[in-house]
Amino acid sequence: MGLDTMQGNNLIAERVMRIIAEQALMEPSELYPEQRLVDLGIDSLGLVECIFSIEEAFGITVPFNANTPDQPGFDISSVGAIIAEVEKLVARQAA
Repeated sequence: MGLDTMQGNNLIAERVMRIIAEQALMEPSELYPEQRLVDLGIDSLGLVECIFSIEEAFGITVPFNANTPDQPGFDISSVGAIIAEVEKLVARQAA
């Protein structure tokens, strides 16, 4: 992975963490990759708001269905998993 890609991924991670932190009423610096959204006090409505914000921030479509959140397509198991999924979607869009 080149430096530009790494810096791009850091920017993606920072933006995703800001979105999640805003929904959790926390500072981004208080988040870490292993945290689950439920542990941050983010309920299903908050998750949907996070997804919408991510889509808007990155100009991507997230393959997530709020009616079937356990279905594969977009890993929402933790903050780090969400960042990794967004990085993949942004990379696919850029290709």
